[in-house]
Amino acid sequence: MRIVVGLEYRGIGFCGWQSQPQGCGVQDALEAAVSAIAGERIVVTAAGRTDTGVHAAFQVAHFDTLVSRPLTAWVRGVNSHLPPGMAVLWAREVSEEFHARFAATQRGYRYVLLNHLVRPGLNQGLIGWHHRPLDADAMNQAAAHLIGQHDFSAFRAAECQARSPVKDLRLARIERRGDYLLCDFCADGFLHHMVRNIMGCLVHIGSGAQPPEWMNEILVGRDRTRAAPTFDAAGLYLSHIRYPEHFALPESSERWLYA
Repeated sequence: MRIVVGLEYRGIGFCGWQSQPQGCGVQDALEAAVSAIAGERIVVTAAGRTDTGVHAAFQVAHFDTLVSRPLTAWVRGVNSHLPPGMAVLWAREVSEEFHARFAATQRGYRYVLLNHLVRPGLNQGLIGWHHRPLDADAMNQAAAHLIGQHDFSAFRAAECQARSPVKDLRLARIERRGDYLLCDFCADGFLHHMVRNIMGCLVHIGSGAQPPEWMNEILVGRDRTRAAPTFDAAGLYLSHIRYPEHFALPESSERWLYA
C-alpha cells in the first residue's frame, strides 16, 4: 500500500531534506522513524527538497509498504521515533497513482522577515532579518514583474539540477504586519535557491538601492551574476502544496505560527 504523510520541521539541525551519508537529512530521520514502525526498510519521497536551514510548515511525503498499520501508527507512532524539531501531522492511504513530487500542481513558500533595527534573539534561525527600513509597496511593484511563466535563470543557483529554468510564478506578494514582512510565493515549481535569490533582490529594492523596474532587468537578463546575493535561509518556509482534488489532501497547515 502507499501511504502519504503531512509533516512539519525546523531546518535548524538538519542539512536539508535530502538523505546524506552522515544521516543529517530530514529524509534520513523520517525514513528511520517510519522503518521502525513498519519493521522493514522504508524509502520516502517528498514533494520538494528544502535546503539546509529552510523550514517546512507543510511538507508532504509518500512511501510504499507491505505491512498494514493503523493510520495513527504512521502519525503518533512515527513521531515517537523522530528527533525534536519535526513531526508528522497526518497520514492517509492513497492509490499508487499518487506521487508526492510529480502529482503536485502547485507549491508555496513564505519568507518571514523581521524589519527592525535590532536583530532577533528569541526567533533567531526561524526568521530572516534586515535592519534598514524596507518599502513594502516598492517590493510589491518589483515582485509584479515576476508573475507569469518566465525563464528564471537569473534566480537559479549554479548547482540547480532542474531540467528547465522556466517556471510559472502565480503569486508574489509582500504584506507588512508591524515589524514583519510576510513574503509569499506560489508556482508550479521552484528552482534551487529561487525564492532566496528573489528575496535578495526584493530587499535590495525595498531598501532603495534599486528601483522596482530593476527586477525586470534582472529577470530578462537571465544573468545570476547581475542580481543581488542569495538571502539568508533562516526565514524561508515551505508553506503549502496543492494536489488534484480527487486525492482529497490538505494544502497547508492550520497550526502554523506565521499563518
